[in-house]
Amino acid sequence: MRSARLSLRRLAALAVLAALTGCALNAPPDAKTLNADAMPALKTPESWATKGAAAGAVGSGWLASFADPRLDALVAEAIANNPDLRSAAARVERASALAVQAGSTLYPQVNLIAKGGGKLSGDSSGIEGGGIYANWELDLWGRVRSQAAAGSAQFEATDRDAEYARQSIAALVAKSWFLATEARRQREVAVEMATAGEKLAALAKERARIGRGDDYEARQADAALQTYRDTVLALTLAEQQAVRAIETLVGRYPAAALDTAADFPAFPGPVPTGLPSELLERRLDVIAAERRVASAFYLVGEAEAARLPRISLTASGSSISSELFLLKERDNPVWSAGAGIVLPLFVGGALKAQQDVRTAEQKIAVADYGRIGARAFSEVENALTAGFTLEARQKALEAAVAQNDKLFAMAQARYRIGSADLRAVQQQALATAASRSALLRVQSERLVQRVNLHLALGGGFGPAVVASAPPPSK
Repeated sequence: MRSARLSLRRLAALAVLAALTGCALNAPPDAKTLNADAMPALKTPESWATKGAAAGAVGSGWLASFADPRLDALVAEAIANNPDLRSAAARVERASALAVQAGSTLYPQVNLIAKGGGKLSGDSSGIEGGGIYANWELDLWGRVRSQAAAGSAQFEATDRDAEYARQSIAALVAKSWFLATEARRQREVAVEMATAGEKLAALAKERARIGRGDDYEARQADAALQTYRDTVLALTLAEQQAVRAIETLVGRYPAAALDTAADFPAFPGPVPTGLPSELLERRLDVIAAERRVASAFYLVGEAEAARLPRISLTASGSSISSELFLLKERDNPVWSAGAGIVLPLFVGGALKAQQDVRTAEQKIAVADYGRIGARAFSEVENALTAGFTLEARQKALEAAVAQNDKLFAMAQARYRIGSADLRAVQQQALATAASRSALLRVQSERLVQRVNLHLALGGGFGPAVVASAPPPSK
């Protein structure tokens, strides 16, 4: 008994020594190395290429800048009920559990085995007893630690993906809200034009009746009126579809029952855009891609270590008895300790192939990081350029709408007194409607691009949130 205890102590000391002298894990590539490998031709400028970007650090809380309580409520509803986000949260929980599972073999595995059942025992052998058996793989080459590190990195990537999905859903709700507002305003403009068309048609019929016009003009006015009515119907459908899109996003039944805003919110002030060099460190989708590179890196290390010997320590204590057989004289219970080694000699190239697979997966992860990083820069520049261009277009269209409204009123007055024909009135009506529609499109798109800019810069829509799931415990 004493010798067994001494052996256990020596084995424990050996285990501690082996753990302390085990090789340290190599760190995954740092940001500079990864960027050079993933985007070798991309040189990050000191400032954004689009001129006019506001200086200052990128902040959070962009949703509040629109000062629309109804939009705030819809975003909160989407965050709580959107099916895609519920799925993303479940994926985070799964990644957390997998990370714990991957690191579990860092610790000794202890099992209890027992059998009994009276004189005949459970298998008619007449032997009863039990034992505790422990096994601990000494992670000398870092195989298990690499596996655990890969699981933790994958969890972090999944968690960042989930948070980026939250931001994307918030942005999508906001953009859909603005598009639904535009659809309502477009329909209202079409209704106004249809009302004006009804008045023109009535006037044309009256002019034909009293002899100042003819039946051709009356039919022409009626044809134009029917076209306006068709436009109203088409835009009514567009508004219903825009509303249903929002209802689906927030988890409601798509009944087209949501009342949209009567007008666009006031356009917010300038947005601080930070520096291009900071973008990749802030965007959650880029951070998630970097974590996937780290996970793939550690999996390569695991595959390399799997080709080396595995050394395990074992210990056990057992006690057995029998009322039917006389067992050989022995200590009861029996304690034992030992060590084992497994060295792969020939497995048909499976381990080398697994290492090649992991290496290829790492290359894929690096390429994906480069793709996502390059897209991030492009999205910021596109949103900045679109925002400035739309601002200039809005000013021009506002002036055009004002002039076309005056011209339409003048054309109607001239037609009433007989100094102009109906064709001139209809042409001006079309020009007025087109300029109003274009202005609404630009106002809506300007708000949409502002949301795109916030999302592209990596700014959060609200206060910082807690991760969807707790980090995996070791």
